[in-house]
Parts: sequence; structure tokens; C-alpha cells
Amino acid sequence: MLDKIKTLGCKTLLTVCISMSAGSALAQTINLSYNGAADIEKNAVHLFASNVKKLVEEKTNGELEIKLYPNSMLGEEEERMEQVMSTPSLNVASFAGVSPLFPEIYASATPFLFRDFAAAHKFFDEGEYWKAAQDEFLKRTGTHLMAVVEEGGFLAFTNNKRPIHSPSDFEGLRFRAMDPSQVALYESFGASGTPIPWTEVYMALKTGVADGQMNPPMYIILGSLNEVQKYLTLANIQYSDQFLVANDELIKSLSDEERAVLEEAVREATLINRESVEKQVDTRIDYLAKNGMEVYQPTAEELAQFKDIGLPSYLEWLSEQDIDQKWIDLALDDVK
Repeated sequence: MLDKIKTLGCKTLLTVCISMSAGSALAQTINLSYNGAADIEKNAVHLFASNVKKLVEEKTNGELEIKLYPNSMLGEEEERMEQVMSTPSLNVASFAGVSPLFPEIYASATPFLFRDFAAAHKFFDEGEYWKAAQDEFLKRTGTHLMAVVEEGGFLAFTNNKRPIHSPSDFEGLRFRAMDPSQVALYESFGASGTPIPWTEVYMALKTGVADGQMNPPMYIILGSLNEVQKYLTLANIQYSDQFLVANDELIKSLSDEERAVLEEAVREATLINRESVEKQVDTRIDYLAKNGMEVYQPTAEELAQFKDIGLPSYLEWLSEQDIDQKWIDLALDDVK
């Protein structure tokens, strides 16, 4: 990916660069790109981005302006990461965007790593793994992992073939995967996985390219996946999050006061997202149940079956990715 940066054309650079004023008469504009629709109710990433914009502009009296680019307007995950690495901008990236540069991020997606939202918050707010990840990511990419954006709760399985109550029900199904780590998880349950960009998921499910997928209820609603998926299983296997990435040149170009404002706005927007997402989980599940989906909550025994198969398989997959064991140990130690 790093080699591709050198080939970015003028058009891309002009699209994503910060617009500086002639002198200081005009506002400085910072571009913020992300995926999903510009819908505060349906897309928690847009809620986060909108609040960053609102808070920054209020706190600076408009001297800093955040320009939003939702719906992957500036490209898919890899392209947007190339842009934020090469130009002074912001980007909300999923695992598909971060992992090619920092595969160690997969340690934070270990199945059943977090028992609840509070445990996930503590992991990213206070844990040694996340501090080390931020330092290493800056060294490798010249960009900052500024925040973990809660985007919809814990991941649930959906499919259009049959109810999934236990790992054995995955046998023979084809699943859309966000990244290779999800492929490995599906395969441990006896299914197959194929990486498909979010913008293509609905059609892939509708046409049978994939039988199912894994996302939190928010994304199922956002993508209208209930129209092409019948069965929903609340296995709560992984915490659903994305990552706010900031170009180092951008951070250094800000005054101390402006940087403090941006950091505070990001913290406030993060807390707003957490509260909003967690309040709406049950409501969103009810919505899906009323709009065509058969919802199943696995028993404690069934969840244990998922964990007993999925966790060791995932940890084995991590060890095969040339990820230093220290990253896995850091993540696991932070949740003890």
C-alpha cells in the first residue's frame, strides 16, 4: 500500500487536501471521510463525524471547519487510507482499512474478548494494548489512531438459508466477510467466507453470491439487509468498531489550542456515540423482528459452543499472520 501513495494523481490530492486561506482571513477546512449514509439515525459513524464537525466548529468559532465525505465518496477503504497517509485529512477506517498496514489490529477483534460494552470501553480507554498500537501505527504510517468509534453494538449473524443456533448450523453456508479475520472465523464453524466491500453487500446477498453476513443491528438496518436476509442470530461474538485516523502533518499544522480543541471534540463525540449506540440496540433488534427477520438469542450453552470453537481457531489464525505474540498477549492481558 505504501508504494501506491507515490502514484496518487493531482486530482486525488486536490480532492482531499486541506484548504488553507490566503493569510488567516478564511477558515481552515479539514476533510473527514468515512463509509455509510449521511443518516444520523441509521449510521453511527455519521453521527460521530457530525458531532466532531459541530463541536470543532463551535469551539473555534468557525476558524476550523470539518467537511464531511460520507458514503465512501472519496473511495473504498484502501484508497481512503492512502489519502489520509499522504494528505492532511481525517478518515474513519474499518479493520479492512487499518489491517493491511497494521495487522496487529486483529488482536482487538478476538471473538468474545469483551463481555459487555463497559469492558470494551475500558480496553480502549485504559489498556496497554491500545497505547502500544497507537504508538506503532504512527511509526509505520505517519498517521494517528485518534479514536475508536463505536458503530452499532456487538456483531450478529444473518443468513437467508436457515436459523443458526449453534456452530454446526454454519455447515456449507457462504458468508460475506469484511476482512480475512472474518473468513477464518467462518471457516472454523464450517462455512466459507469471501471478502466483499460494504457497498456491494446488499446485492451480493440478494443474488446469492453470499448466503449471510455478520454485522451489528445498526448496519443491518442501514444496509436494508433485512430485505434479503431472513434469520438473525444474536451471538455477540465481536465488538463493532472503526477507527478515526488523522494525518500527522495535519496534527502538526494546528496550533496547540486548535489541536486541543480537535482532541476534545473527538473525545466528546466518542462518548456521545457510545451512549447513543447502547440505547438503541434493543430498539433496533425489535425493528428487525417487525420487519421480516426471525431473531434468535442463543442460550448460554450455545454461546459457549461458539466460543469453544471460534476463540482457539481465531488465536491460531492470528499466530499464522506473522503477528508478534506480544500483541496477542497484551490484548488478552488487558481483559483479565
